[in-house]
Amino acid sequence: MSTPELVAEPTRLRVMTAVNALGYAPNMAAKMLRTLRTEKILVTVPDISNPFFSQVIRGVEQAAQDAGYSVLLGDTRHEPEREERYGEMLRRKEADGLIFLGHRLPDSLTDMMQAQGPRAPIVNGCEFSPDLAVSSAHIDNERAAAEAMEHLYGLGHSRIGVITGPLASPISRDRLAGVHTAAGARGQDAGLRIATGDFSIESGVRETLALLDGDPSLTALFCFSDEMAMGALDALRQKGLRCPQDVSLVGFDDIRFAKHLNPALTTVAQPMEQLGQEAVRLLLDIFAGRSQDFQQVTLPHRLVVRDSTARAP
Repeated sequence: MSTPELVAEPTRLRVMTAVNALGYAPNMAAKMLRTLRTEKILVTVPDISNPFFSQVIRGVEQAAQDAGYSVLLGDTRHEPEREERYGEMLRRKEADGLIFLGHRLPDSLTDMMQAQGPRAPIVNGCEFSPDLAVSSAHIDNERAAAEAMEHLYGLGHSRIGVITGPLASPISRDRLAGVHTAAGARGQDAGLRIATGDFSIESGVRETLALLDGDPSLTALFCFSDEMAMGALDALRQKGLRCPQDVSLVGFDDIRFAKHLNPALTTVAQPMEQLGQEAVRLLLDIFAGRSQDFQQVTLPHRLVVRDSTARAP
C-alpha cells in the first residue's frame, strides 16, 4: 500500500524528482500479481461491423474508463469457436470480467458459472435469455415489435412482410412474438408473410425480393434491424416500387444512418450507449460483491416515426 505521508517531505521530493528523471512507470504485471486484478474487461461482439454494436461498445468503453478499467474487444463473427477462445481468456484471468453481446455463453465458462453461480463475472448486453441465468441489460423486444406493427396497422396496412433475424437469437424470437401478438389482436395473422434474415443489409435485399416475388400485394415491411431495412429499400428500388407510396418500411435499432436515408427510416430506437453503460454497471456490482443474484435491467425503447411509413395505398 502506498503511504507517502510516512515519508519526510524533503525525502519524498527527492524520490519524486528521481522518478520523473528516470521516466519510471509502475510494473503493471507485478501489480496484477499482487492484487489478482487485471483492471480489464473483455467484451465480445458477434459482428463488429454492425453499427448497432459500435454504439453499444461506445457506452461500454465510456463506463469502463470512468471506473478505471480498460476494454479488450473480441469480434466472434457468430462463430462458436471464436467465442470459446475468448471464454478461455476469462478462465485464464486475462480479464476481470466478460460482457458478451451475442446470445451464446461459451461452453468453456459453464463450470465457472456452476462454481460461482450468479456472481460469476459475466454479463450479457442486448440478448436477454432467462435460460442463461446471467445479469443482462436489454429492452422489451416483444413490446417494441408489437408497437411497430401497431403503427403499420394504424396506417391501414393489412398485408405485411416481416424479416426476422436468426431465430436462434432470443431477441429475434421475442420480436417475432410481438409481431404475432399485434397481428392476433387484430385478426390479421393471415396477412403476415415471414422471412428469416441475419440482420445484414444483404439479407434485407435478398429476403425483400423473395417476399415481393411471393406476394406482390404486400404494402408494408417490418425488418428486425435497420441494416436489413436499408437492404429492403434497395430491393424496393430494384422492383420499381416507391417507399412509402407503394410500400411502407419500418426498421429496428435507430442506428445513426437511419434518419439520413431517403426516405428517412421509421424505426424502433434502442438506447444503445446506455445498454453498454448498464452492462458495465452490472459487472461492477459483481466485482464489488453487491450482486447476490442475477439482475435483469429493462431499458426504455421508443418508436421513431419518420418518412418511410404512410397510409396504405
